[in-house]
Amino acid sequence: MQVIATAGHVDHGKSALLRSLTGMEPDRWAEEQRRGMTIDLGYVWMELPSGEKLAFVDVPGHARFVPNMLAGVGPVPAVLFVVAADGGWMPQSAEHLAAIDALGIDHGLLAVSRSDLADPAPAMAQAREIIGRSSLGEVPALAVSAVSGLGIAELAGALGRLAAALPRPDPRARARMWVDRAFSITGAGTVLTGTLPAGQISRGDELLITPSMRPVKVRGLQSLGEDVASAFGVARVAVNVRGIEAREAVRGMALVRPGQWTLTKVVDVRLRAGQPAAMPRLVTAHIGSARVQCRVRLLGQDVARLTLREAVPLHAGERVLLRDPGAAEGGLAAAIVLDLGPPQVSRRGAAAAAVARLASWPDHPAAADLLGRHKLMRVADLDAMGITDVPAQAVPGWAADADYLGELRSALARLVSSHAAENPLAGGMPAEAARSALGLPDREFVRALLPEGTELSRGLIVTAASSPAAHASLPGALAAPVALLLADLEKSPFSAPDAGRLRELGLDHRALAAAARHGALLRIADQVVLAPGADAAAGRVLAGLPQPFTAAQARAALGTSRRTLIPLLEHLDRERITRRLPDDRREVR
Repeated sequence: MQVIATAGHVDHGKSALLRSLTGMEPDRWAEEQRRGMTIDLGYVWMELPSGEKLAFVDVPGHARFVPNMLAGVGPVPAVLFVVAADGGWMPQSAEHLAAIDALGIDHGLLAVSRSDLADPAPAMAQAREIIGRSSLGEVPALAVSAVSGLGIAELAGALGRLAAALPRPDPRARARMWVDRAFSITGAGTVLTGTLPAGQISRGDELLITPSMRPVKVRGLQSLGEDVASAFGVARVAVNVRGIEAREAVRGMALVRPGQWTLTKVVDVRLRAGQPAAMPRLVTAHIGSARVQCRVRLLGQDVARLTLREAVPLHAGERVLLRDPGAAEGGLAAAIVLDLGPPQVSRRGAAAAAVARLASWPDHPAAADLLGRHKLMRVADLDAMGITDVPAQAVPGWAADADYLGELRSALARLVSSHAAENPLAGGMPAEAARSALGLPDREFVRALLPEGTELSRGLIVTAASSPAAHASLPGALAAPVALLLADLEKSPFSAPDAGRLRELGLDHRALAAAARHGALLRIADQVVLAPGADAAAGRVLAGLPQPFTAAQARAALGTSRRTLIPLLEHLDRERITRRLPDDRREVR
């Protein structure tokens, strides 16, 4: 299937041509049929000689209904442009063409209608010349009449050739169906209709509806009136969903798969058409079938920041149409989405810096462009932006700018060195402190960026100088008190000094921990220390006892207090010098 939208001035015969081609009535509302004028979007289809289905979105031509026209044209790949032979080029012809050009639609066909009422040649020549200057370029043109049937068969053949020339979307592409109608059917529930430009929706799918991101389940699908198990873009689709009431669904919502689109309110864009310098501060942004009030902040001549009233699902590189509703004519500009989560530009010079950076970006930004600006990004966020060339992950779940990683590695080395100089008694720099100081989103970055000669142990960045294995000399402030403490232990090797003696020597828990890391003391509990090797010596003494032995026997043999004995025995168990038995006795291994 392919989907084509009509375009052209009001009362130039767009709907009449579709009736002749399809035998179906595109004007759904009684008011439209009474007034003979399309007000809202209409949907009809036909079967081509090839057997392929061709669906049409019939759009209103009156100036008052331009938002409805844009909702219909937004998701489609091609247009049937209609100009009346007895009317020629008109104001809404120009506005519709401006919208088509801004959206970048480059496939189309010109039908000069009412050719039974006037010579079609002048209108055809004028329209082809004007259309040729747009994104449509040179288009095939035919003279037709819905009343006499002139050229209708030829028009059907030309539409078939147009459909065959349209690019075939990838069925594996990200699915996003913009909702253009929502209604309820008794016994079925809520039905949402729209044009599916690419990708696939299947019965049983779990989707999200924007902007609420409420989960909905696909109960059933129809395409052109037929039940289907799956719909592949391009297609007109009616989706029967569970999870939202019809009264809650409106045109401009979208059905998307979780994690495949970025829902955003703020984007940086490149302006492509119109007069950016004259653009008002408040405009209407048209994306797919959505229209959202939007605040424009010009950062430079062709770069702007858009702040949308409601979040919409987007990919980088997409086109957004900006329209000034107050403009008498024209007032359209196209914008290419560059950054879906731009940083703030509140500092002096930030806007100029943003313009300088974004000026070098292509219309479809690459991962390197975004990482150069954001430095670190979640891989899932890049994926949701439609970025496919994601580099190797710096740490699980994260991508990083290569130059920035080098800067971080150097900065971390300076931090660790500075911390060691300022905190000689510390066992290392806390990894969380390093993460916070560098503004890193995940502690795994600290592990990945460790300087040479360091390791991460128990949440600390440990340098070679602070490693227990290094047995480096004690810092000067510790040498004297530790020497006095060791002298005390020579007299009574298994009697740990009490808290008073430690205070007298000026050895707090940090100092004791530092001395233990340097191998100068054996720390068996928070405030319980012995001389290095005391555990092995205690094991030799205990081996001389009848096995197994009790705690009381061990205390008597070692000549120590219960304050020291219990943590010492537990330490010996951990070191596998002794084994604790079920009856609380022990034996030397």
